[in-house]
Amino acid sequence: MIPDPVRLAADLVRCPSVTPEEGGALALLRHVLEDAGFACERVDRDGTPNLFARLGAKGAARSFGFNGHTDVVPPGDRALWTRDPFGGLIEDGCLWGRGAADMKSGIAAFVTAACRMAPHLPPDGAILLAITGDEEGKATDGTVALLDWMQERGERMSVCLVGEPTAAERPGDVIKIGRRGSLTAHLTVEGRQGHAAYPERARNPVAAMARLVDRLASQPLDHGTEHFGPSTLAPVTIDTGNAATNVIPARCRAALNIRFNDLHTGASLKVRLREEAGRIAEDFGVSVDLALHVSGEAFLTPPGPFTDLVARAVEAETGQKPEMSTTGGTSDARFIRAHCPVLELGLPGPTMHQVDEHVRVADIEALARLYGRILKDYFA
Repeated sequence: MIPDPVRLAADLVRCPSVTPEEGGALALLRHVLEDAGFACERVDRDGTPNLFARLGAKGAARSFGFNGHTDVVPPGDRALWTRDPFGGLIEDGCLWGRGAADMKSGIAAFVTAACRMAPHLPPDGAILLAITGDEEGKATDGTVALLDWMQERGERMSVCLVGEPTAAERPGDVIKIGRRGSLTAHLTVEGRQGHAAYPERARNPVAAMARLVDRLASQPLDHGTEHFGPSTLAPVTIDTGNAATNVIPARCRAALNIRFNDLHTGASLKVRLREEAGRIAEDFGVSVDLALHVSGEAFLTPPGPFTDLVARAVEAETGQKPEMSTTGGTSDARFIRAHCPVLELGLPGPTMHQVDEHVRVADIEALARLYGRILKDYFA
């Protein structure tokens, strides 16, 4: 049985799958997919719910993969919503609710397209779906767990589309061919407490931190590359917890986030940060500690057969050429890139994570058709 993408999206929105809760979303998808002939298996790890589904022979020569997540961020203050965030209401030509944009409608669209393709799948073809319940959280046991499980069992995608809401105004107008890397740095400067009237008797960590953050933020990391814009460094907090205006504190903390292009790696940026911190420590006579975390490296799926196929399908379906982009935050594509060529293509998402999140019904239907054309062209 082939599902209706809008109805399926609405049913998924009604599943309260706030990370890390499954909320019934994966159970619903398993039922729909098994009814269409997919072999499904739960791949839960450390309490994180995941679902793997395959149509076609294991080890098929051509395996087209889709990836997505059913978990959603909390709705926040429900009193601010004009509609039930988990009501799945279809009104005014839109589907309303948490996850409608990010990204249950995208999942409904590719599940529908896959089910429509099922009767026409060639003998050497397979469709693989890797759907996680842990993308909005730590993302350590979601898509990563699915890829680990697939490797252990000899399941492999030849190519993969991630259904994140990447469009600007309409489905298909933007294809993400890569993403910037992301590094978060927590900085702690230890000085010597003292009276503000006698600064020479203290070692002021606030002045040292201000200089360090200014140096890091005022020096451009680069000027961009062929496919990426310039890397960015954004200080997000500086704090001492000091309420006394006549006391120089002993400690100052700060945090910053770097979104970096393919000129850098997490390792090279760590070296740069530590070198700058060392200079500040020497200049001010303080100690500087850095706790650094890289949540994803920059990556690119360069122009080639897969990008060409998807771009041609978009143009054939919409009549316009898509923009190739690497903007935005991180996504689970950062894990899939080591497995196979990966692109991101989905709905417009201006209301994702907001109150009254919603998407146009027509866009859900258009995305399902677009995914269907991509599958048809891939297996042609």
